[in-house]
Amino acid sequence: MILAIDVGNTNIVLGCIEDSRILFEARMATDRVKTSDQYCAELKTMLSLFEVTPELIEGSIISSVVPLVQQVMVRAVERLTGKPCLTVGPGLKTGLNIKIDNPAQAGSDLIVGAVAAIEEYGAPLLVIDLGTATTISVIDKDGVFRGGTIAPGVMLSLNALSSGTAQLPGISLEKPRRAIGTNTIDSMRSGLLLGSAAMLDGMVERIEEELGYPAKVVATGGLAKFIVPLCRREMLTDDSLLLKGLDLLYRRNQR
Repeated sequence: MILAIDVGNTNIVLGCIEDSRILFEARMATDRVKTSDQYCAELKTMLSLFEVTPELIEGSIISSVVPLVQQVMVRAVERLTGKPCLTVGPGLKTGLNIKIDNPAQAGSDLIVGAVAAIEEYGAPLLVIDLGTATTISVIDKDGVFRGGTIAPGVMLSLNALSSGTAQLPGISLEKPRRAIGTNTIDSMRSGLLLGSAAMLDGMVERIEEELGYPAKVVATGGLAKFIVPLCRREMLTDDSLLLKGLDLLYRRNQR
């Protein structure tokens, strides 16, 4: 059994995986102030909720887009398990051919998602991650990572609207009843949710034009369940894509 952890800007997703089967998936808030001791205690509590003891964990792997938290989390995991922890970054075998201006700049979450999506769905494909930021990773028909796009996520946009304006409130993410809102809240839901869906539809169309052929589209991330149903383009959803990718990378680096 391995412990896989993906550290995002807002949430940390973790799960235990055995023989490529995800035994559980859980989330906790990303906190840049917490110490390794605090994360270690929180991880131990989280594992106990799913009746997993640290002794059962044979190894671990972490991907992170928050370098400060990555260092702290690695120390926490190694203290909890008593074993070295792999991290997604330079020196780790990914099997992914990355052709961008500076491959070292590719986010670890994008690499993990691309590795899992290629294995699960085949190329060509576009991997959309709807989290704090909305990203689209482009993998061409030869399985080469070509780059992608980065845009503000839905909650980031909502927070900017609420904090940067005098009369726009915070709202819940409920499905808009129509595109034309007849009050402030409905108008905000339309702009945020339908606007994000329309952006994805349009970006997928433009990316496929540049590629010269169609591609499968796979969406993941905490906000996928709100946005994907509103898209006109057919998209697959895979909430466990990053954990699957971390499991693949762990196994590839054990051989």
